[in-house]
Amino acid sequence: MVSTSSRVSSQTATKVNRQIRQNAITRIAYFINHPEDVHRRLHELDQEWDVERVIEANASTLAFTGIVLGITVDRRWLALPFVVTAFLFQHAVQGWCPPVPVLRRLGFRTADEINQERYALKAIQGDFERIPKATEGKLTPVLKAVDLI
Repeated sequence: MVSTSSRVSSQTATKVNRQIRQNAITRIAYFINHPEDVHRRLHELDQEWDVERVIEANASTLAFTGIVLGITVDRRWLALPFVVTAFLFQHAVQGWCPPVPVLRRLGFRTADEINQERYALKAIQGDFERIPKATEGKLTPVLKAVDLI
């Protein structure tokens, strides 16, 4: 069984992981040169749904729909909540279920990936004493500090 923090990314195609990481690095590089916009981006990150939240919302919507249709239309719809909860269990154990590859390709990130960007932005604005405040053109120390490189 893989660790909680890496289970989704370990089940994601390398190319997709690389693209998600590169997108974050590109955003962080922008904010090194535009530190006045960091606060706005931190607020956006607070609103961003991670892949786990999307999967939970998707699973509960499908399960609830199957129950309602099973009660009102045809009992065979009750198979839908069974299938959905089986996939949800598979995701909990392995970090993978059928929607994960699609969601990752759509750009949904794990909580850890979102937090890496958050911490890099906080480093840019000088929130951490042990990490030198990032200045224009000094992206590498920030990325190393938050394990993006």
